[in-house]
Amino acid sequence: MASAGLRDDLLCINCLCYYTDPIMLRCGHNFCRVCIDRVLDTQDGSGVYSCPECREKFQERPALMRNFALRNIVKNLLFTQPAQTKIGICCTYCVDSPVPAVRFCLHCKASLCEKHLRSHRKSPQHVLSDPSTSLEKRKCSVHKKILEYYCTEDTACICASCRSAGEHRGHRVESVDEASEKKKKKLRNVIQKLTTNRDDTEERVRRLQDWRRKAQEKTAGEAKRVTALCTDMRRRLDDLEKKVLSEISRQEKEESLSLSALIKKLEIKKKELSRKMRHIEELCNMTDPLTILQEPDTGDLCDPEEEGGDEDIWRYDKQLHDGDDLDVAVISHTLHTLCEVITGIRCGIYVTHPADILLDINTAANYVLISDNLKTATWTTDYQRRPETAERFQYDQVISTRRFTSGRHYWDVEISRSQSRGYLTFGNWRVGICYPSMERKRDQSDIGDNNKSWCLRNCESQYAVMHDRKLIRLHHKISSDRVRICLDYEAGQLSFYELCDPIRHLHTFTAAFSEPLHAVLYVYDRNTSQGGSRLRICS
Repeated sequence: MASAGLRDDLLCINCLCYYTDPIMLRCGHNFCRVCIDRVLDTQDGSGVYSCPECREKFQERPALMRNFALRNIVKNLLFTQPAQTKIGICCTYCVDSPVPAVRFCLHCKASLCEKHLRSHRKSPQHVLSDPSTSLEKRKCSVHKKILEYYCTEDTACICASCRSAGEHRGHRVESVDEASEKKKKKLRNVIQKLTTNRDDTEERVRRLQDWRRKAQEKTAGEAKRVTALCTDMRRRLDDLEKKVLSEISRQEKEESLSLSALIKKLEIKKKELSRKMRHIEELCNMTDPLTILQEPDTGDLCDPEEEGGDEDIWRYDKQLHDGDDLDVAVISHTLHTLCEVITGIRCGIYVTHPADILLDINTAANYVLISDNLKTATWTTDYQRRPETAERFQYDQVISTRRFTSGRHYWDVEISRSQSRGYLTFGNWRVGICYPSMERKRDQSDIGDNNKSWCLRNCESQYAVMHDRKLIRLHHKISSDRVRICLDYEAGQLSFYELCDPIRHLHTFTAAFSEPLHAVLYVYDRNTSQGGSRLRICS
């Protein structure tokens, strides 16, 4: 007699009956032909097939290979143990040998195999369901009849007796098929709404993922930028430290050599004084008056030239008293570079990109040529014949279309050299900011010549900053061809920098800004032989 374990191995996992015409897939698992065909039919729409047991996937519908050895084992087992054929739900009409049922007919109250199911499908009155469906669940609990109708008022499935003589008499009813189709229609609408909702959710997820990716890229870029700034700052600090320590060491060596020379000179003088003192003491101890009187006068023993050397001693005594043995001014000037480094880095941290500045040609004076990209202003001798309007400047300047009412901003201006009296110069120019209410026609309409504008200017290679006609000269020339204008509106600060290495701070104005601010370019140079000065706003 076969063991229980062997019998379990001969059961199909789909129908839980002994294998009927067993089929083996490439993965090695076996199924009834009818069972595996039904499973593969349901997978046709997905485009991917898989084994019901191990879930191995196949790109194409797998070929079905009959397992003759397993079929013979099942036949032998059924021949020796016929009582075991009743396992699972079998076809009602297959009396010669048990065949697993695939559907259940509610009208005939019979289980059907694939063969007998074909004839039932031709008759519309037959209602088919899953073979495992309990018939009792499809019968009315009161009249024990098949549930054929659906009461829309009570939302319940009822039988014919419930409709004609039961509690649902007179209610609006529908056939279960009609009610089922209506419910399917509603469910399809629900599926459509859910699909739309799911698609919207997927789109939101996609946008959020893109946002997260961009945020990660931005933070990575910011981290890289800050790291580069800090690395550069540490390098500049190291260079500055070496420079200051080198200056201190140089001064220490120089001072040490001077002091060593003075000490040596004083040691020699000390020995000479000691010698003269001994000689005088010897004279004082003599008893012969003639010998004492014949010696030179004691005042002649002191060398006048040696007394002049006391000036060096006096100078060093004063230096020691005042503590002025180290040139702190040179060291302080070197350390001042640290402020310029920090200022440049601060500007780079607070404002990542330069402001987008375009020149307003409607404000440009007629001797100022504006480039097509509205970035460059050039003084020219050719009158431009622009219409005279209230907003146009009479003298050689132009303001930006953009105005600033808040925040921190910066922009760079490139200064082109011009030929003047045989020399290359940067011409006469001014850069800065102004209120839109600044005068346009009068003598004090130039930037810096009124209380509504601030500027950095160059006139005949003399550099200065101006506001309200008050001029502050700069102590050094600008060697670079670029300057940077930094505006902090809320803080009320306007700063100018020379873009050299390292960046050099030129001047900072402090004011309580009360109007919008515009960038201003002023160009003028009648002494040039090849056109006037030119200023270009760098993008």
